[in-house]
Amino acid sequence: MDEMHHTGPHEHGALEHHHSVLSEIFCHLPYAIFSVALSMVFMSLLAFLPTGEQQYGEACYRLFHNFHFLHILFAATGTMLTFRRYSKNLILGIVVGFLVPLLFCTFSDAVLPYLGGRMLQLDMHFHWCLFSHLDIVLPFLLVGMLNGWVMSMHGKTLQMFYSVGFHVMHIFISAMASLVYLVSFGLSDWYSYMGIIFLFKIVAVLIPCTLSDIVVPMLFARLNKDAAE
Repeated sequence: MDEMHHTGPHEHGALEHHHSVLSEIFCHLPYAIFSVALSMVFMSLLAFLPTGEQQYGEACYRLFHNFHFLHILFAATGTMLTFRRYSKNLILGIVVGFLVPLLFCTFSDAVLPYLGGRMLQLDMHFHWCLFSHLDIVLPFLLVGMLNGWVMSMHGKTLQMFYSVGFHVMHIFISAMASLVYLVSFGLSDWYSYMGIIFLFKIVAVLIPCTLSDIVVPMLFARLNKDAAE
């Protein structure tokens, strides 16, 4: 990861790095493990609040949307920042910055938790915020794209702050969103399945976040450069 984040779009060899998708995933694995563990601690503390089961479910439902919208904000920022680091194509940057976060945030926060619940033979309900709350999703998405664009115009210090700090926050927010989705839409006694949920959630947040923040925007930037040449 260090080689990738220390090179700029015009530096020699920036797009010819030797990091594979698998190496990027292993590089971000510790982030995912600790983020998932912390999200489970947070959810355990939330369960001790003096509320009834219905109020607890409603609180988790609200928390899911809060974390999901924040996840879109962080993902859009990361996608745009990485793409702009390796390509200055305005139109393609907007397309990638718009579609990639929507795809991977939905996959990480809703699709994978839903499938995980179904694998546990639970009566899971599928909820897609893009259709249900488009008026809320779009502001977070567009502001995230703008944020990544602005950050790409700053120096390496600010960009490295994102690469280390914001990416950790991105994975933690994704871990919270996916866990709260499980609790909100079918798995109220999640602590009875803590072991399998811990393993499943590491995969559910690690792969989509790494692809969204780094791999996919860099791939499109590289394809754009190759086509221009």
